[in-house]
Amino acid sequence: MTARKKKGLTFAGLRKLALAFPGVEEGTSYGTPAFRVRKKLLARIHDETGSLVLLTDIEQKEVLLAADPKVFHTTPHYDGHGAILIRLDRVDPRDLEQLFEDVWRARAPRTLIAEYEAAGA
Repeated sequence: MTARKKKGLTFAGLRKLALAFPGVEEGTSYGTPAFRVRKKLLARIHDETGSLVLLTDIEQKEVLLAADPKVFHTTPHYDGHGAILIRLDRVDPRDLEQLFEDVWRARAPRTLIAEYEAAGA
């Protein structure tokens, strides 16, 4: 029997995950920690919920909200916008890594994506 990986991610774990992608830099957005690639916002910590605000498209947002509302949620502020809130203490780190990669690929320049792929990702 294999051990099941514990769900949840600390901010330190999130930072390590985010900064592993080429060109990602840590900064702030609305006074909270944020991650960008070439000045394009990817994600930030939500100041009221402590969740991660991850930019996405509206279709994927709806799928995630329906799939696991204990992990994925929204607030009225984000209704109608391509941003999903993710409870870091409940998310499977592998799922978050894939979601973050999707957002990064949508916003990163082709040169950085090629660099990432050349490194064996």
